[in-house]
Amino acid sequence: MKLVTRFEAATLSTPELYGLRKEAFIAFTAAPRGSQEQREALVTMQTIEDELATRAPGLQILIRLAVRSAANFLR
Repeated sequence: MKLVTRFEAATLSTPELYGLRKEAFIAFTAAPRGSQEQREALVTMQTIEDELATRAPGLQILIRLAVRSAANFLR
């Protein structure tokens, strides 16, 4: 999975971001545990979540908790 930058995420529509987040999640779960591919998918999910959070500020806390849970999965 290609890393998505904050600038790229900002140019996408909200439905596109949700679709890309799904793809990143699938890539995360399919990659070998602790691999570079898995880390890149996680970073992409975090970037997408950050962009979505700026669009819906009330969800920032819930989104960060979900991303942290995924990050803890790597440990």
